[in-house]
Amino acid sequence: MVGVGPWADERPGQPSDDPRLDPELVESGDRRNVVDEYRYWSREAIVADLDTRRHGFHVAIENWAHDANIGTVVRTANAFLAQEVHIVGRRRWNRRGAMVTDRYQHLRHHPTIDDLIEWARENGLAVVAVDNTPGASRLETSDLPRDCVLLFGQEGPGVSDEAQRVADLTVSIAQFGSTRSINAGVAAGIVMHAWIARHADLDAAW
Repeated sequence: MVGVGPWADERPGQPSDDPRLDPELVESGDRRNVVDEYRYWSREAIVADLDTRRHGFHVAIENWAHDANIGTVVRTANAFLAQEVHIVGRRRWNRRGAMVTDRYQHLRHHPTIDDLIEWARENGLAVVAVDNTPGASRLETSDLPRDCVLLFGQEGPGVSDEAQRVADLTVSIAQFGSTRSINAGVAAGIVMHAWIARHADLDAAW
């Protein structure tokens, strides 16, 4: 089974009075999809610890037609410790692909692209659109800003024309096969990791 059993069985003789621990998990075991460092911790304690280490990038995805990739984007944003995930457009989204990682990831909703851009400007964040449109800079040779919002379009149409017009930078992912585009969830993972490779302290990875 994934995870660990009751505290008394796994760590006999060790005190369990750490305030970060969840009494119910201590009693029954912790089968959640969390790293070993956070075993038995309450959700609130985990989020508080993550908040001390979050990276300088945000992730935004347009959601005009209930894009099924949003859950995957949220899960990947959690893995790379994004500051926040921003849902632009429809508030409701399919959480199945997030695999409950949305419990540990800050989420923010914006009704329109203009709302997202205004929020980014107020917080000193560059907006980087990701799409394989003519004139886009190559992700592989671009200098991604440290403090930024990585903006992804929905599956199919990609980043909206409005979003591309107001973005500070548009980058594309180099492709060599026959397909015109990469799945939106996969593209988000590639770009987030590109940010990590440029800016993150890799010694702080688990």
